[in-house]
Amino acid sequence: MRTAHRGATVLVTALAACAALVTGGAPPASPAPAAPPAHGVPRTVVLDGPRLHRTKIRLEHGDARLRRAARALTARADAWLGQGPWTVVDKPRPAPGGDVHDYLSQAPYWWPSQPPGPDNPWGCPYVQRDGQRNPEVDTGTDRQDLEKVVDSVYDLSLAWYYTGDSRYARKASQVLRTWFLDPATRMNPHLDHAQFIPCRYDGRAIGIIDFSQSYTGVLDAIALLDTGAPGWSAGDRGAMTRWNEDFLRWLGDSDFGHQEGAATNNHGTFHDLQLAALAYATGDEDLARRTVRRAADTRITPQIAADGSQPQELARTRSWHYSAFTLVAHTRLAAIGRHLGVDLWGYEGPAGQSLFKAVDYLLPAATGAAAWPHPELEFHRYAATDVVHAAADAGDPRARKALASLEAPPGGDLWLLRPAPEQLDSIAG
Repeated sequence: MRTAHRGATVLVTALAACAALVTGGAPPASPAPAAPPAHGVPRTVVLDGPRLHRTKIRLEHGDARLRRAARALTARADAWLGQGPWTVVDKPRPAPGGDVHDYLSQAPYWWPSQPPGPDNPWGCPYVQRDGQRNPEVDTGTDRQDLEKVVDSVYDLSLAWYYTGDSRYARKASQVLRTWFLDPATRMNPHLDHAQFIPCRYDGRAIGIIDFSQSYTGVLDAIALLDTGAPGWSAGDRGAMTRWNEDFLRWLGDSDFGHQEGAATNNHGTFHDLQLAALAYATGDEDLARRTVRRAADTRITPQIAADGSQPQELARTRSWHYSAFTLVAHTRLAAIGRHLGVDLWGYEGPAGQSLFKAVDYLLPAATGAAAWPHPELEFHRYAATDVVHAAADAGDPRARKALASLEAPPGGDLWLLRPAPEQLDSIAG
């Protein structure tokens, strides 16, 4: 484990960041995205960089709780060392456009209605079964490999940041270069063929959520590596920034991006999260700030009822999953807003709608005090654990009181080391 830098400059920088956060102002000016931040304080997108830096110092000074969490984190990172790297060019057939570098995924809740045969190899037409995942989507497309890319680089980069073990950084760098940068294996920076439906659509705007629900983990992993990780070069930083700029441009200019941005349920919220995160990561803080501010009126007010319920998500067959899942997007947007001086946690709509109320609505089921009273095909109490943590950190006394009764997700509760809401249950779509 590396020794912490205890110079006066580090202390001044960390204390200035803390003061800005406490008083509600923006943190001190950050370096440009393509240059490594000074003193090991990462310019993270959803995660709080100064907080991570303080946690790192506490861990290096022997904090027992952090050491237990670090053991769980490094166990996850160790498991990734022998896996991957993954690439979009490995799928058995290319996306409908014919380019193996195009990302391809299949709509998870659509099923064949006929037995496949020589004249109808897919079993078309496909019909929708909400909440029931077709196992076809996990074979022959890039979706599962994308999930492994996101999860691995996030765990590996965090493990390197806290331990200094170069194996983790080099593995994360290899995974990122293979998926995003190497000419022979890179993904094209668009989602024209995400969540296609055989015999029906070559791709759908709704497929943007394949990335928007998790890509902030990649952006934060890059920010961690940018603090000086071995195996991650200035050339890698620059190339990754250009990829993200191209992806942001596609998201802003494409018909699919416009359609997803117009969605009024969790898809629209996750679109805004993706837009704000990419803008912040590539240095367009004005676009990021406008996107987060707009989310108050266009996402919180119409999606959350006065009692904190989310009516559109309660109508789903997996209402618990989607109620927690949508709050992952809301609370990550709030985290980005923290960097930009925008307080989504403090926002209240005309009927009193707020993120605090939405999280509090989940607390009886999240703590096991009461059954979830809405349809749910597969209830996992731990699905809400991270969003409750986020509300507690933001000052919600009910959420803070509930922390002791939360269920830890598989692999342990890592909030102390990565205080940012993640999707904790496995269903996707």
